[in-house]
Amino acid sequence: QVQLVESGGGLVQAGGSLRLSCAASGRTFGVYAMGWFRQAPGKEREYVAAITWSSSNTDYADSVKGRFTISRDNAKNSVYLQMNSLEFEDTAVYYCAATKRYIDVNTYSWAYWGQGTQVTVSS
Repeated sequence: QVQLVESGGGLVQAGGSLRLSCAASGRTFGVYAMGWFRQAPGKEREYVAAITWSSSNTDYADSVKGRFTISRDNAKNSVYLQMNSLEFEDTAVYYCAATKRYIDVNTYSWAYWGQGTQVTVSS
């Protein structure tokens, strides 16, 4: 099993920035990629970004390209999401996820999930 713990959420004004962190532990050997998803009230969980563990290839949803940056620190078994120019529509619970298979925008392709951290952007 892979355990994921997110941190860094909070309340921020529109236009501001936040940095989310996700620490992985347990059987992390073989993890191919880690990613971030988010879920706003009344909406389905949606893909935000992902990064491969070995080559640091990144991928982003169109809605966050140019504003969010995903990065990783293998030594700390951690992945980060730097969120700039935040918009009210970015308000959601943000979840960290890990997969041993491949990067996919569908939640069912990701086997491991954190508990989530709330990000609230005030307009």
